[in-house]
Amino acid sequence: MEFFYSLRVKRQYASIWFWVFLVLLLSSRGLSSDSNYLIGLGSYDITGPAADVNMMGYANMEQIASGIHFRLRARTFIVAEPQGNRVVFVNLDACMASQIVKIKVIERLKARYGDLYTEKNVAISGIHTHAGPGGYLQYVVYIVTSLGFVRQSFDALVDGIEKSVLQAHENLRPGSIFVNKGELLDASISRSPSAYLNNPASERGKYKYNVDKEMTLLKFVDDQWGPVGSFNWFATHGTSMSRTNSLISGDNKGAAARFMEDWFEQSNAGDSSADELVSEGIPRRVSDIISDFRNNHHELLELAASFQSPPGKAATKILSVARRVRGILREAEKPGFVSAFCQSNCGDVSPNVLGAFCIDSGLPCDFNHSTCGGKNEMCYGRGPGYPDEFESTRIIGERQFRKAVDLFNKASEKLEGKIDYRHSYLDFSQLEVTIPKQNGGSETVKTCPAAMGFAFAAGTTDGPGAFDFTQGDDKGNPFWRLVRDLLKKPDKEQINCQYPKPILLDTGEMKQPYDWAPSILPIQILQVGQLVILSVPGEFTTMAGRRLRDAVKTVVTTTGESNSNVHVVLAGLTNSYSQYVTTFEEYQVQRYEGASTLYGPHTLSAYIQEFKKLASALLSGQPVESGPQPPDLLDKQISFLTPVVMDSTPIGVNFGDCKSDVPQNTTFRRGEMVTVSFWSACPRNDLMTEGTFALVEILHGKDIWAPAYDDDDFCLRFKWSRPSKLSARSMATIEWRIPDTAPLGVYRIRHFGAAKSLLGSTRHFTGSSSAFVVA
Repeated sequence: MEFFYSLRVKRQYASIWFWVFLVLLLSSRGLSSDSNYLIGLGSYDITGPAADVNMMGYANMEQIASGIHFRLRARTFIVAEPQGNRVVFVNLDACMASQIVKIKVIERLKARYGDLYTEKNVAISGIHTHAGPGGYLQYVVYIVTSLGFVRQSFDALVDGIEKSVLQAHENLRPGSIFVNKGELLDASISRSPSAYLNNPASERGKYKYNVDKEMTLLKFVDDQWGPVGSFNWFATHGTSMSRTNSLISGDNKGAAARFMEDWFEQSNAGDSSADELVSEGIPRRVSDIISDFRNNHHELLELAASFQSPPGKAATKILSVARRVRGILREAEKPGFVSAFCQSNCGDVSPNVLGAFCIDSGLPCDFNHSTCGGKNEMCYGRGPGYPDEFESTRIIGERQFRKAVDLFNKASEKLEGKIDYRHSYLDFSQLEVTIPKQNGGSETVKTCPAAMGFAFAAGTTDGPGAFDFTQGDDKGNPFWRLVRDLLKKPDKEQINCQYPKPILLDTGEMKQPYDWAPSILPIQILQVGQLVILSVPGEFTTMAGRRLRDAVKTVVTTTGESNSNVHVVLAGLTNSYSQYVTTFEEYQVQRYEGASTLYGPHTLSAYIQEFKKLASALLSGQPVESGPQPPDLLDKQISFLTPVVMDSTPIGVNFGDCKSDVPQNTTFRRGEMVTVSFWSACPRNDLMTEGTFALVEILHGKDIWAPAYDDDDFCLRFKWSRPSKLSARSMATIEWRIPDTAPLGVYRIRHFGAAKSLLGSTRHFTGSSSAFVVA
């Protein structure tokens, strides 16, 4: 009996272990299926010089950086097959990508990783903020207003991109990617509707709006940690901040990224609904370690009175880095949540959704030319927070953020399938293009050497130009032709090629002291499963982007390898920059975008032809020719930006001393502005990369100050100024608009900086305001 009992028990145990093994086997198979990719995300500071440098975008020589609204970042995702291909997409809080920046980034990545990351599988894209430091492109026309090349701007980008990619590479882990799409209706309007109306009525009839309203979002989910990031593409210009703004800012897309990253980090799971977010307002970034806020106002005042402004003192940059808020909020081992709001076909799309009005009369601008009494200088677009550009930036950023959260929470379609890429360089100055004739058949035409039309100088309703230029000018005038001819007179062939554009600057044929405009440009396709990213080196208008996407989608969906579920997104301002791309019909109107379409009326047809070739090669597994290499002009760059000679303070004053403190025994309410100024030094002495120039601290207990808000926060502004242009003295003014979510308590404001001596040495310093109460 004992023998049969023992045998029966052993059989029962064997049966149990069999089912355990089967469950484990199925689970492991499910895990393997879920983790068809390795995913990694990274983010790094690329803010650059916050003083003296002209901002990139508006080409306004008077728009010189003098502080920080919030910091700029490079955000990266890497997706890899465990034993196969991988692709890298880097989104920059910068006006656009730069060919020379990408060349140097790829050189560094090759030195570190060999051929793992090359120009073929790495895409670097800009969000098109017009509030970042310029001087980092290699062609003359794009660095004239910055007084030539700015090495600090360039180095900040190259270093930041490399570190962002390195971080993403080191974070590579098994995970999944989900895609979702949806309409965002209140964050964009057309700024060139008259040009759009020149497209065929039959084509316009296929679309509900004259700008693209669709946002496409990727949700990255780590197998262990859960959601770790999101990237989305949506078309709206980075021009909520005006051409007179002097604070470095990521504009509406940079703001949206801040809002979403902060929301996720503080919600821990990222499962709040968009409606809940609206009712709660923009997430605060005060440290979660603060818990014992006092409600006794008298006690708070007494505590605040015991912390008067101390003299400025020597410090280290490490202190600035250590006091940042984000590092305290983040779990030590878990990768930080990375959210990027990428740019798409934004060429004719404005965030100034109230429309364009004359600043003298308040009436709408002329529809066809965007003028007021014949002058473009008086016509400006209005954002939803008008006349407060910071409020407009917040609103358009929040609208994108809210939509992204909704898509993020509802994303359920998983990307599955191969990872691949194709890349080619093309000489757009002489590209042969086959186009259909109206009466049937086809003909061969050519693109042209780069040239900018008269209407280019008129600017747009987001940033009007000057003098007597107007949008829609297809004639030009004798005076400006004479000025043009002093630089470079276009020949008859170029004039005919660019027709009906009247040439103001023949940039493609101007070579002194080096190339004024690019001729060799990169085109690139990245594929992740059913997602296809078209990397274009310019700003496509709405209809131009639609035609390119549709052309590539037709190739993809007719091969038999894919289905109609393919998602094609256009990533604008990627890998290089060559201004605008309009449709042939929009080009005829010669508004700003048409005048800025460098390579003539067939530019879009050239892109469509060549991208269809890339798409066919991608799907058939065939290689493509790499094409002619773009020039590396780094050694030829010229700069007229004067260096910082020295910094000084008045006799008896230390760097970091308060120049204007908060009044003693002061109580502020939420929503009010706190302003403090310090004796400071030029921010170019140390960019405080991954550090901060400004900090709000809150008192914990009786003597522990914890970081609450820094210069990466939307509510805190760091402003820097000199009493005169050549003065060695300067001051930093820090403005804190107290958020509605700020906890009650005792606060103080701190400033970090670095001063340069006449001998060239640099020393760091810090200063602090007196304490005050928020009640």
